[in-house]
Amino acid sequence: MGDIIADEALQLYNRDSSDCRRHCKNVKDNVHGLILLDPLALKFIDTEQFQRLRDLKQLGVTHLVFPGAVHSRFEHSLGVYHLAGAAVNELKRYQGSELGIETFDMQAVKLAGLLHDVGHGPFSHMFESGFLPKVLGGAKWSHEDMSYRLVDYIVDEHNIEMDDGMLKKVKEMIVASTEHGSADQSVKEKRFLYDIVANGRNSIDVDKFDYIVRDSRACGLGCSFEFERLFQTMRVMDDEICYRAKEYLTISKMFNTRADLHRTVYTHSKVKAIELMVVDALLKANNHLQITSKIHDPAEFWKLDDTIIKRIEIDPHPALKESRDLISRIRRRDLYQFCNEFTVPRDELEHFRDITAKDIICSQVSGGVTLQEDDVVVSNTKIDLTRGKINPLGSIKFFQDYDSDKSFTIGDGSISQLLPSCCLDRIVKVYAKKPELVAAVSDAFENFQEQKYGRKTQVHGTPQKKKQRKL
Repeated sequence: MGDIIADEALQLYNRDSSDCRRHCKNVKDNVHGLILLDPLALKFIDTEQFQRLRDLKQLGVTHLVFPGAVHSRFEHSLGVYHLAGAAVNELKRYQGSELGIETFDMQAVKLAGLLHDVGHGPFSHMFESGFLPKVLGGAKWSHEDMSYRLVDYIVDEHNIEMDDGMLKKVKEMIVASTEHGSADQSVKEKRFLYDIVANGRNSIDVDKFDYIVRDSRACGLGCSFEFERLFQTMRVMDDEICYRAKEYLTISKMFNTRADLHRTVYTHSKVKAIELMVVDALLKANNHLQITSKIHDPAEFWKLDDTIIKRIEIDPHPALKESRDLISRIRRRDLYQFCNEFTVPRDELEHFRDITAKDIICSQVSGGVTLQEDDVVVSNTKIDLTRGKINPLGSIKFFQDYDSDKSFTIGDGSISQLLPSCCLDRIVKVYAKKPELVAAVSDAFENFQEQKYGRKTQVHGTPQKKKQRKL
């Protein structure tokens, strides 16, 4: 890929390589090898706000099921910084004069990669999509928006000197794939630079490149997706990054590998059980710890990280007893018990709404145990190729060969009949909070399916007799 050098680092290299060794830093990454950190990046890295990412596991509680998944947002952010630089460097190498890529642009793209996840909360996506929706009453919150605000806070708090235009550009790149970023009409030139870190146009970005490879390796899974091939063939046409048509299946493999990670790792039944328990623990501790009072203030937010669980666990305050008990159950592997799951039929996807615990208990037949709403917990999971029912491959521009001057899209049927005809799964997983309720909850869940969809799940063993194993 070549060394990624921008702005101050580039000047240092041109002047004296020994100066670069004094002002830059090489770190060894277990995925990408040596990563060169330039002076401006180091100013951000060497702050308590960025170092906090060491205490945010990339995959939340997944390490409690996949022991190797202990990598952090810190190393992922360094990896995205590296790949963002690699991508813009490749474009500059082959189209630099044509595209007008300057060292200013290269530095901005790299910093966006470095800082794109600085706004994540404890346990990353679990905090954002599991905990906060239950306490915010419909109000929207996103880690991208908090990253946007934290960048300003870090610059002000640590008196980091950087060009105002570059700061603005870095923040815009961080939110480029969000509703806020999509609505921003201020980007009038070099729009392709905004697709490198967070691509809202077709979902191909270096953030995915890094976490797909990094997460697969950490969880002990194979990964046949080779992002290097895409770096070697990408080209900007009409202000958009396009790819050589022969790499269609490489890109398809990227989306499918991501979906497989969601199915086998991120939404693993035991992982979801632990997530649901941690969410309940945070909900019960929220009033005492005032967690939600910190989520809108960068000066307070950066103090939240995964260690909040240890704080709850060792704090003897009576207000935290229920939360402590839940964490103790996780430690002892006394988890919420998985009862069964159901994939929503394709013809029902259009009108699907999240299934609730109330839906399940209302389907219970009389006799035996009488379930209460608090006895049941439901996980509604969406697994897609990044764009819901829409195949993201249809949004990607390709070119035939390097002599071509036109880009085009490729229809599914033009490549392979093995490509998926549906790009979205909605999977409902149901759990009993107590082992003795597994049979009753399973029966109620099956009744619910029959009433709503006219069919039952293929049961994974008989719940009444199934022995619950600990992992």
